[in-house]
Amino acid sequence: MSDLADREWRLIRDDPRAGDVQMAVEEVAARTALEDDLRTVRVYSWEPSTLSLGYRQDPETVDWDYCEREGIDVTRRQTGGGGIYHDRYADISYTIIAPADEVPGNLMDCYDLFCQPVLEGLQRMGVDADFAGAEQSSIYQPSCYLRDINPAHDVVAPATGGAEAKKISGNAQYRQRDVVIQHGSISYDLEPAHHVGVFDTDLEHETFTDRVTSIRKEAGIDREEAVDTLASALGEWCDADESEWQAGELEAARDLADRKFGADAWIRNREVLEATER
Repeated sequence: MSDLADREWRLIRDDPRAGDVQMAVEEVAARTALEDDLRTVRVYSWEPSTLSLGYRQDPETVDWDYCEREGIDVTRRQTGGGGIYHDRYADISYTIIAPADEVPGNLMDCYDLFCQPVLEGLQRMGVDADFAGAEQSSIYQPSCYLRDINPAHDVVAPATGGAEAKKISGNAQYRQRDVVIQHGSISYDLEPAHHVGVFDTDLEHETFTDRVTSIRKEAGIDREEAVDTLASALGEWCDADESEWQAGELEAARDLADRKFGADAWIRNREVLEATER
């Protein structure tokens, strides 16, 4: 349990939702943390499968025809880094949201704190995982899982693998309205064809499997057990109460998704439409 456990937290085992809503609900939860003194940890999945672009990522790196053909949505995150293909089955995602004045101001210290329950969850699943012990150079910069591996926030397995360890989770933070939001993607299984196919590149599938591993490969447990284990680790870390979204939060998230995370102007050019422009 962390030092944050004496505050009010909720754990949301979220329903599968479209990518634009999943991104929008984080901003709504940030407002709830400030206005209602209620912090959030949650575990979630993406339906349909979604490519989330890094904040500054060039949309020309995307194979838009492939995404449309395969029924893969595209949104853009508030956090930087490369694009992540979030498969409905193979990806498990999480979010941690807390007021900025309650967490370390140093970015690396905050990563260390917020990744504790992620590492604990992976250990409980039987995955020998930890922050990367060695840097690995980038293979393909537009892809989060193929970028350089950074010991500050990239999680690899096995932990003792050194430069041979493979990435299993990417994590990112941003600060908004005096709130820290960390979200991350954990690879439950491998879908190399889609991870490579969503980008406008000729990379071989083996390029992905040579760099990335998964919970299923490392521990062999089923997805439902993995999701439950991660949720429990997150909840215990901050002593959160099992909960659901408050009345009005999802409605506000859907409105924000329409104006921002699902809008072509945001996805292509990082422009946010005002309510009157919808």
